[in-house]
Amino acid sequence: MPSTRDIRRRIRSVRNTAQITRAMQMVAAAKMRRAQQAALAGRPYAALMNDVLANAAARTTVFKHPLMEVRPVRKRAVILVSTDRGLCGALNGNLFREAVKSDRNNNTAFIAAGRKAAQFIARTRRSLAAEFTYKDTPQFGEARAISKFAQDLFLKGEVDAVDILFTNYVSTLTQQPKVVPFLPIGKIEAVHAGHGDAPAPQLPAAATDIFNFEPDEITVLGALLPHSLNFRVYQILLEARASEHSARMVAMKNATDNAQQLIKGLTLEYNKLRQSNITKELLEIATAQMAVS
Repeated sequence: MPSTRDIRRRIRSVRNTAQITRAMQMVAAAKMRRAQQAALAGRPYAALMNDVLANAAARTTVFKHPLMEVRPVRKRAVILVSTDRGLCGALNGNLFREAVKSDRNNNTAFIAAGRKAAQFIARTRRSLAAEFTYKDTPQFGEARAISKFAQDLFLKGEVDAVDILFTNYVSTLTQQPKVVPFLPIGKIEAVHAGHGDAPAPQLPAAATDIFNFEPDEITVLGALLPHSLNFRVYQILLEARASEHSARMVAMKNATDNAQQLIKGLTLEYNKLRQSNITKELLEIATAQMAVS
């Protein structure tokens, strides 16, 4: 049976842990608000760009691009977007389970975006094509580097298709692993389309009737397609960061609440043991007094 000293030490240890998790919760909450605002702010632009490209490409019969080439898939690449740090609940675990499902035939080359993804790939001895990191506030240059590497793999014929596996931000309490096709470019769709998202902005009817290209359609669409892919990766990094900070805030809040409950239980146990010791001492004093008299 633990002594009162042992229980006091444990209460002090749990209280210190609760202070740490409380501080981490507050930091994650501040970062979460900024990340959510950035992710939500980028969605209308991504949706509108995809609508413009889809409508323009549908009205262009002569345009072809190497990134649109469809070929039999012998090997494919997956851009796995994870976090750099842990303590965010089941976020990475759910993501990696989806990664295992996507690599059933062991013909997938992974492009890791985030340290946890690189560690998972190394731990499971899967094929790692490249490793990238990105900041708490993702930069467009970081997304462009990831996108450019994936495009080079596809254009060189080293892979025949590229997908992106990331955690899609739905709400503060809900983050879902999601796979979106990246290459080859087929029907262009918004990366955030799904449950819980706001409807994509629609082009005015008059704007979708006639397109005039300067200098020509091949040059314009040829420049827009890579930029569209770069921004798609950038938007996905924003979604992943919003999901990470949301999951970490919830996980730290749960840890703080559990620590408080544990402190209450230990305090009750300490008081019971202390009362028992006091009663025992009183009985010993009374017994000694009776023996003397």
